[in-house]
Amino acid sequence: MERSIYNRSMKERLIRFMQGRYGLDRLSQVMMLVGLVIVIIAAFVRRPVIVSNLIYLVGIVIVVLGYIRVFSRNYQKRYAENQKFLKLTGGIRRLFGKEKYMMEQRKTYRIFKCPGCRQKIRIPKGKGRIEISCPKCHTKFIKKT
Repeated sequence: MERSIYNRSMKERLIRFMQGRYGLDRLSQVMMLVGLVIVIIAAFVRRPVIVSNLIYLVGIVIVVLGYIRVFSRNYQKRYAENQKFLKLTGGIRRLFGKEKYMMEQRKTYRIFKCPGCRQKIRIPKGKGRIEISCPKCHTKFIKKT
């Protein structure tokens, strides 16, 4: 019983501590992840020692900066930084999102390209040999699903 009261009070303390602070956003997440990866890479770099220590230090600094962003009280500045980051990485995120969507679609659909106009056409799996008509150029071709 005492333990649950202690946990509840710790949770309340953490909530009170985080009130008025910016919190975790995409840029902070990426900074902490990149910093962690750099620290792990530094663990495998053996020679020269100065280089591995420098790589390790850079990783730690990036992680610390990520945490500083999380605990910052300057909402406007952190929000502007995150928006700039999201704008810069928008193309890459869209590309990976599109690939993720295509991989999910491949579970239940076969995706063909029209021989006439190269339009992608999605057909449900398991329909056998069927004649497909391209909705864009109306070319007909036969494929097995």
